[in-house]
Amino acid sequence: MEVYGAGQWLEEKHGVKSRRRWRKLHLALDADSGEIIAHVMTDQNAGDASQVETLLDQIDDPIGQFTADGAYDGNPTYDAATKHSAGAAVVIPPRANAAKRPDTDLSCQRDRHIAAINNDGRMKWQAATDYGKRSLVETAIGRYKLIIGHRLRARSFAAQQTEVAISCSSLNRMLACARPKSVRRVIDTA
Repeated sequence: MEVYGAGQWLEEKHGVKSRRRWRKLHLALDADSGEIIAHVMTDQNAGDASQVETLLDQIDDPIGQFTADGAYDGNPTYDAATKHSAGAAVVIPPRANAAKRPDTDLSCQRDRHIAAINNDGRMKWQAATDYGKRSLVETAIGRYKLIIGHRLRARSFAAQQTEVAISCSSLNRMLACARPKSVRRVIDTA
């Protein structure tokens, strides 16, 4: 998220170049409903994996599957997800050069992922683990930027966090209003 501040005003008014400031918006989604169930906004220097525990602390219910992209690959993410929900399946693609640890058996989820990718390939692993649901987060970010915008209007960090919280709540309400309720019907043709 771009922070619109004095630097951008000077650039527009006088053509003076300034460094842009950014905030990162980290989201956790319910894959079934598309609802944003947790969010964290940080400065531009915060790492993605460092926010996993903060996101999970906002979720009261146990989770069945934690899916994230390769930037989250590492023991801290696996530990935080299993600490929150002991039976959660953690689906994170290991790095291309990842190797199984020789001192562990296949009870480690990450090692099972590495073995499956080495045996069957990354595409089959993605299909088997339902990794494609991760794209729902990208869709939610796109929805946020399209409807709310890519720029924060508030000046202070606390006000920006409130702005993001209100925006996420608004998106959830819009999504709930516009979600179709599909019912499968069987029609007799005889």
